[in-house]
Amino acid sequence: MREVKWIKLSTSMFDDEKVKLIEQMPDADTILVIWVKLLTQAGKTNSSGYIFLSENIPYTDEMLATIFDRPISTIRLALRTFEYLGMIGIDDNSFISISNWDKHQSVDKLDKMREQNRIRQKNFRDRKRLEGDNVNVTLRNDTDTDIDIDKEYIYTLFNYWNEKEIIKHRKMNQAMQSHINARLEEYSIDELKKAIDNYSTILQSDNYYWTHKWSLQDFMKPNNVARFVDESEPLSNFKSNKTTNDNENGKVARF
Repeated sequence: MREVKWIKLSTSMFDDEKVKLIEQMPDADTILVIWVKLLTQAGKTNSSGYIFLSENIPYTDEMLATIFDRPISTIRLALRTFEYLGMIGIDDNSFISISNWDKHQSVDKLDKMREQNRIRQKNFRDRKRLEGDNVNVTLRNDTDTDIDIDKEYIYTLFNYWNEKEIIKHRKMNQAMQSHINARLEEYSIDELKKAIDNYSTILQSDNYYWTHKWSLQDFMKPNNVARFVDESEPLSNFKSNKTTNDNENGKVARF
C-alpha cells in the first residue's frame, strides 16, 4: 500500500496572505475547498507535490471536476487562481504540482525526524572512525521512527535533485529510493546535497570536461556519488585542460 504523506491542514492556513486574497473572491469557499482537495490529492499521489492519474497521465480539468464533484468552470477558475498566485505550477505536459510542497507537510514531525536523523548520522560516523573503515557498523532499528526518518531524508534529496534540473524526475521508483537510502548510510544528508551541488556546477560550466548527465538513480550509485563529494575534490579534478592552460598563461578563467 502506498504511504500517504503527512499534510498540514490547520487553521493557520487561513493566515496565509494568498488564502486571504482568495477569501475576497465571489466563489471563495468553493475555491478553498478545491485547494484542500488538491493538497489531499497530492498527499495520496505521494510524489513530491505532483498530482496525476499515473506517471504518464496528467489530470485534465474534466477529471478533476469528476473527482472533486465540482463544476468544470469552477475547477478552471480555481486552477487559474492558484497558478496566478504561485500556489501551483503546471508544466508543459499539463502536470500539476503544489508549490513549496514541504511547507504543507507536518512541520513538527519533520523537524523531529531531522533531529533524530542528525543524531543517528553523527553516531554512525563517530563509531566508524573509532572502529575503522572496514568494520561494518549497524545502528538501524526496525522501528517506524527509523523508517519515517529515512523516507523524509530520501524525499528531501529527491526534491533537492529536481531543483537542480539536471534530469527532473516526476516520481521516485524503488531502485532510486534504495540507492539513496544506501548512500545515507555512508554520508550525511549535507554531504550528499553538496555532492549534488558539485555535480550541477560541473555540468553547467565550460570550465569542466565532465558532461555526462546521470539520472538520480545512477548518480547515487556508490562509485558515482563518491566522485563528487567534497573530499574527492571534484571541482579541481574535473577542470578542463583549456581552463588549466589559460590559468597558467595568466588568462582569466570563464565563470
